Amino acid sequence: MLKSLRLFSDFLARQSLYPLMLSSGLAVTFYILRVLYARNWNYSNLAWNLFLAWVPYAFSFMAATFHRLFPRQWWLIPLTVLPWLAFFPNAPYMVTDFYHLAMRPPVPFWYDIGLISIFAFAGLFLAIASLRTMHQLVEAALGRFTGWVFAVLVLGLAGLGVYLGRFGRYNSWDLLIQPKTVLKDIAVQLLNPLDNLGFVGFTLMFTSIMFVFYLMFVSVNRLEPAQNQTQRGHDE
Repeated sequence: MLKSLRLFSDFLARQSLYPLMLSSGLAVTFYILRVLYARNWNYSNLAWNLFLAWVPYAFSFMAATFHRLFPRQWWLIPLTVLPWLAFFPNAPYMVTDFYHLAMRPPVPFWYDIGLISIFAFAGLFLAIASLRTMHQLVEAALGRFTGWVFAVLVLGLAGLGVYLGRFGRYNSWDLLIQPKTVLKDIAVQLLNPLDNLGFVGFTLMFTSIMFVFYLMFVSVNRLEPAQNQTQRGHDE
């Protein structure tokens, strides 16, 4: 029983669930304190956006669980990929909530900067963790090169999705409700890049920022096994 609990806990740790819950819990706590102090619901959109940021993580967690419990039932994983990809931009999208930052007395301006920052970081952490899970599943099935192509492509689509969410005011479910409208808007932007430099610049900038964050996360994860092996060597 204890061994099973330990294995389950290790699985949750590999999915970064504990720090993700801590960062989200801290963000929600800061927001509740703000509501109690200011007696208003300003920045309530942060809580909703954080909920949406957890949706892609939930799908990546499902994919990892399917792979763990039913390793031969490979067809279960693709069932989670499309909804994960559709909702994935909601996680990094939280960085753009600084768009709403303004002086809102009686709450100090510095507090609202910290509030939006912790929500933005929570969203980025959720994005990076869920992408890493899907990246590892693709890499295990199709190889390292394909895994990285997949990761970079997803980050590019995320940059595009964040732009459409912030400036086009689209939601993830619009891909299901009005797919033609969304795809038409994307096509117009892509076919006329010189007339839509804001679209191109924002997408490339956001994609590159996300890529650097993700690369840092991956490199740190790869350092830990090497350090553990070195430590074991010294101990011996």
